[in-house]
Amino acid sequence: MPETTEDDTPDDAEAEGAATDAPAKPSRKRPKPGERRIQILQTLAAMLEEPGADRVTTAALAARIQVSEAALYRHFASKAQMFEGLIDFIEQSVFTLVNQIVEREADGRVQARRIVAVVLQFGEKNPGMTRVMAGDALVFEHERLLVRMNQFFDRIESQLRQSLRAAADAAGSQTPTVDANVLASVLTAFCSGRLQRYARSGFKRVPTEQLDAAQALLIG
Repeated sequence: MPETTEDDTPDDAEAEGAATDAPAKPSRKRPKPGERRIQILQTLAAMLEEPGADRVTTAALAARIQVSEAALYRHFASKAQMFEGLIDFIEQSVFTLVNQIVEREADGRVQARRIVAVVLQFGEKNPGMTRVMAGDALVFEHERLLVRMNQFFDRIESQLRQSLRAAADAAGSQTPTVDANVLASVLTAFCSGRLQRYARSGFKRVPTEQLDAAQALLIG
């Protein structure tokens, strides 16, 4: 580095002018910790919508967000924890609506129809999440993720049983519990199957296809 001589040194006025004229470098705003977590989950979900993206690596995820893999692990202890964040979102979104249906609608059969519709509509609007719900995106991940997703559908089936048993009681069924158990199982399998078909068709066969007609056959 060349030394600065006395003649090379600008006077105070020139220095002040140079500082004023120099364009300010734009500062890159760092997202807050909570914002970065949301960005990571949103990006993961978006990548799961892409063809052949059943398995997303942390390297690819970090590259998409333009951060290092180490930066990802400052917000999530593991890749499995990232998927748990998506499952948390699925559970909160769907069961908030399911609870509203149960609170506002007295007819058990109507409850069941709307619960099925909520599950399928959520998947249709969130294709990346559908790969998680169907289990395709979890095949190579930690086993506990598939267990959690199975528990999600167990909860859906349990609520359907409650709604349908009340409807069977009201209709004077001699075997309300048996009737409710059978139909709840069929409706849960219907939801799961429609979501799997949606994911494996590359999101071409929407889960709500002819939903009213299908529900009329299943529920009446």
